[in-house]
Amino acid sequence: MVIIAALAFLGMGVLGLLAPERISGLVGVPRLPLAARNEVRAVYGGFGVAMGILLGVTLFKQEIREGVIAAVSIALLGMAAGRVLSWLLDWRLPRFPALFLLIELVLGFGLLLSL
Repeated sequence: MVIIAALAFLGMGVLGLLAPERISGLVGVPRLPLAARNEVRAVYGGFGVAMGILLGVTLFKQEIREGVIAAVSIALLGMAAGRVLSWLLDWRLPRFPALFLLIELVLGFGLLLSL
């Protein structure tokens, strides 16, 4: 599960860095102003690559494994909780946010179970 999560974060991160509007387009925002592109590159890109690398490092540095996995799991589940709250407030969960919610839940709980 650690490798799957690492690859998912790396994939999201690289896409966020190189093509931020591909990510925002999935949620109905095909064009981003300059500041928003910067934000997507930072949060989806830089953060995603960093989490992917950090998860990958746990394969070689066992002394940080549990802490990293716990922190990344909680981050994923926090993202999922935000989506559920949005769903409850808006009474609607569009297709891609629903897919992202499912991925966050699977990876978040999957990582916790790998501890």
